[in-house]
Amino acid sequence: MSYADVYGRWKSDPESFWMEAAQGIDWDQAPSKALFDDKAPIYEWFSDGMVNTCWNAVDRHVEAGRGEQTAIIYDSPVTHTKQEITYFELRNRVAYLAGALRAKGVEKGDRVIIYMPMVPQALEAMLACARLGAIHSVVFGGFAAHELAVRIDDAKPKCIIAASCGIEPGRTVHYKPLLDGAIDQATHKPDFCVIYQREQEVAQLVEGRDYNWHGFQYGVEPADCVPVEGNHPAYILYTSGTTGQPKGVVRHTGGHLVALNWTMKNLYNVEQGDVFWAASDVGWVVGHSYICYGPLIHGNTTIVFEGKPVGTPDAGTFWRVISEHKVKSFFTAPTAFRAVKREDPTGEFVKKYDLSNLQAVYLAGERADPDTIVWAQDQLKVPVIDHWWQTETGWGIAANPLGIEELPVKLGSPSVPMPGYDVQILDEAGHPVPAGELGAIAIKLPLPPGTLPTLWNAEPRFRKSYLEHFPGYYETGDAGMVDEDGYLYIMARTDDVINVAGHRLSTGGMEEVLASHPEVAECAVIGVADSLKGQLPLGFLCLNAGVNRPHDEIVKECVKLVRDQIGPVAAFKLAVVVDRLPKTRSGKILRGTMVKIADGQEFKMPATIDDPAILDEIAEALKTLGYPQAA
Repeated sequence: MSYADVYGRWKSDPESFWMEAAQGIDWDQAPSKALFDDKAPIYEWFSDGMVNTCWNAVDRHVEAGRGEQTAIIYDSPVTHTKQEITYFELRNRVAYLAGALRAKGVEKGDRVIIYMPMVPQALEAMLACARLGAIHSVVFGGFAAHELAVRIDDAKPKCIIAASCGIEPGRTVHYKPLLDGAIDQATHKPDFCVIYQREQEVAQLVEGRDYNWHGFQYGVEPADCVPVEGNHPAYILYTSGTTGQPKGVVRHTGGHLVALNWTMKNLYNVEQGDVFWAASDVGWVVGHSYICYGPLIHGNTTIVFEGKPVGTPDAGTFWRVISEHKVKSFFTAPTAFRAVKREDPTGEFVKKYDLSNLQAVYLAGERADPDTIVWAQDQLKVPVIDHWWQTETGWGIAANPLGIEELPVKLGSPSVPMPGYDVQILDEAGHPVPAGELGAIAIKLPLPPGTLPTLWNAEPRFRKSYLEHFPGYYETGDAGMVDEDGYLYIMARTDDVINVAGHRLSTGGMEEVLASHPEVAECAVIGVADSLKGQLPLGFLCLNAGVNRPHDEIVKECVKLVRDQIGPVAAFKLAVVVDRLPKTRSGKILRGTMVKIADGQEFKMPATIDDPAILDEIAEALKTLGYPQAA
């Protein structure tokens, strides 16, 4: 069947399309129907089915006689460790961890926060929660104590599972002091914590609250899988909100299983037993969908990689892993390829490895610039597919579905919408615009299975953030266009969330931190173009009257504040003191215009600007930081 046939079949009868896809999952009780629309515009999928994610990701492969197949390959150049875990071993590890959690009172519906580096135990913790019907919330291991505390107060976990440390090239990240600091700051206190002690750093445990990962499991009964309703939350994953308050994206169990299982063959073109590698982190949505759940549900071998694209030890790490573990389908962020390309522009490292098993590379997380795609195509001699999705959707909105049909690649486009997504380009009034015209990208409701049904304990915010601007549609927050062949182009964010190396971060959140500095009267943060990370945050600081300390001291303190409160992941290094910020007469800061000046783009003088001379002052301040950079 062609892509057009499959998409057409979904469009003409979405109900039977998704019920057929649901047959790829083991149900304890099959759902009576796919879509539950009685609370529209809040939609649910497979709500009355009963199912367990861990059974589908682990046990069923053992029961089907494939227990000896490798489930997880752990490859950690930073600790010089390699390990393979079979499905049989994984089932035992997860069942005992789940049994230990259950013995301490964790049950269906309880929340568990997981704060772990890229080690197999992170996946085991996720799967153990799924086994019990507990709702996990993985927080990226690099996040600062304040950010972790905010998530503790929102999710109210019964338990937190963490590691003693994370390993970065040349440094150890001390997780346990960050966890202790977060629990101190949070109003909600977990009942207990489980700490996986790594040999690189053994953490101090708090008597009566903290348990050692191994000791905690000693002598417990392994837990069986607990069937849950199709609309039971599998997990909460926090994504940046424009207010600086994170949004807890909820994923329902039934739709999550059906959609991810469907994508593994249709989108990524892998069969059971093939090795699939997503070079991401379990703290992000890619890690949830395509390191942990998608490959395991489908019966693939997944890779847990603890390292960097360059420097662990060199720009050939990706190719070594692909060659050594016979990776068939590889997924990474454009940032990673840009880093490799900068170190190895002529692909000398690529030539050192046998990449004959590799059939395709997928890019997502930010816009893939044509230069990077062309470089990767030239070096790897396989299709390099840009595809587009969001934390909220959990899987690809637009892609080139290699398992259905390999479509022609158009540079700069993530190709075409996937079944389930009726993508429209709308003007401000909500009317569709002609092909080739820029507008807001919106998706006609209902969204497909596996996408967010709501936000955690915040349905009014869910409606306001995504559904109210264009009634009948989900607002993606991205702007773009569709060409005459139906290919989608993503051009820009429509709000103030910037994309730093594939991590969506809110400039509003950074502004809140900067504004907390006692000498900062007002500030603005914009995302400026960066050849490596896609975007970098840049802060403008207006100081209180009478401050006469050296500006560079204040800038240093502000940079440290953001790093402490939001974490190194924000990559916040650039800030400059200015006398005033450009604003409209109604007081709105003209961030978009500032971005254009920083990126050296032409711009129209905003009609509502309060004082045009301020833009010259901003341009002068940007020059001191080296912006715009020479093209």
